[in-house]
Amino acid sequence: MQSPLFAYTEQQTQERYTVQNPQMLRVALEGHDDILARKGAMVAYQGLMEFDGEYQTSGQQRARAHTGEGLSLMRCHGQGTVYLANLAQYIHVVDVEQDGLTVDSSYVLAMDSSLHHEVVAVDSQFGISGSGKYQLNITGHGKVALMTSGQPLMLQVTPDRYVNADADAIVAWSTGLRVQMQAQTHSSGVWRRRGNTGEGWELSFMGSGYALVQPSEMLPPQHAAVGGGLAAQYGMGQQGARGQNQGNVWS
Repeated sequence: MQSPLFAYTEQQTQERYTVQNPQMLRVALEGHDDILARKGAMVAYQGLMEFDGEYQTSGQQRARAHTGEGLSLMRCHGQGTVYLANLAQYIHVVDVEQDGLTVDSSYVLAMDSSLHHEVVAVDSQFGISGSGKYQLNITGHGKVALMTSGQPLMLQVTPDRYVNADADAIVAWSTGLRVQMQAQTHSSGVWRRRGNTGEGWELSFMGSGYALVQPSEMLPPQHAAVGGGLAAQYGMGQQGARGQNQGNVWS
């Protein structure tokens, strides 16, 4: 049998995480180095592999119930190779080091089980009830596989060059950055999309680090039904506007 399909063969590499192609991740496991992956993300595997639902602590359960932010994970362990993908999203492997990574949980495909994650709140400059945004803070040393809709843009943030990004287009940023949620309008019109421009909430980044932006203001399609209604119309992302408790960290 002959076909151009046979050109899409398995990548031969010694790396643990390999982008098999722009929309599929290959992870090699050796029996002692589990990974955590998005539930249902496995598309194929080779070898002796097991997949178990990952336990959530009571703190993680409370944080998710209150904020809507959190990860539904499975633990992948064994000896072999597992292939992960999610709705043909583009995949990027990031090294998490001492500075940490803050990310919308909707864009996490997989990560080393040694990493720690918790929900954090991003402050709004207005202090208006319901105008907060929650993200996932990932710390430790290891790798995270992120997903984007299309090829992203990595923006460098320096003390003399801050970056503003649409709250629905931002994927991740260096945890050490100072971040504030804002809208270029006065507080009484904060729920309007800046007149007829179609632009709403944005995040402002200051300090030293980076911010990752995707060429889309929509979350992965599996969340399209979540966050509908007014919150989605006004550019508040998957979770819409969240309650106060600004600055709280859940663990």
